[in-house]
Amino acid sequence: MTGKVDPKQTNKSEVRPANKRGTARLAAVQALYQMDVSEAPASDVITEFTAFRLGKELDGEQYRDADAQWFSDIVKGVVADQRFIDPFIHTALKEDWPLKRIDSLLRAIMRAGGFELLRRKDVPPKVIISEYIDVTKAFFEGDEPGLVNGVLDRLAHDLRNAEFETEPAAVDGAGSDTAGLSEAGTDEA
Repeated sequence: MTGKVDPKQTNKSEVRPANKRGTARLAAVQALYQMDVSEAPASDVITEFTAFRLGKELDGEQYRDADAQWFSDIVKGVVADQRFIDPFIHTALKEDWPLKRIDSLLRAIMRAGGFELLRRKDVPPKVIISEYIDVTKAFFEGDEPGLVNGVLDRLAHDLRNAEFETEPAAVDGAGSDTAGLSEAGTDEA
């Protein structure tokens, strides 16, 4: 997990190249996974990533440049809000698949996406969902992107439902209140 997408493992037409925020999301998921499996504190993992990985070469692998602040905010935010985020994820999963049974990497993806849906009101939910589907595709080829899509969509509707509600059709045919939302992947300023 280097922050590089291996073209042998993914279909290039399905995964967009990451911008600095997209790369920060990918790195945050990797950091959260590392924290989960090693029980390392967030501060140590954030320091390691910012000093040795983001935009750096490590063991012959070149890491993409990332928005270090965005990366740090996601990791710290997931840690701070995990007790709030996890129950939302748990209820979005099928009853026979509790969060504790989900792969550690998928948990990290869902938690990071859940954090952004909860706290990053400046980014449209559809963009967040799309970005984390792309992160999932960087690691998985099976049903996992669909699972992440379903869980984050449910979280988005639970946490930010007003952004999905549509106004009743007006006489002149005016449409939804989501018109004009940024396209996926264009949330970078």
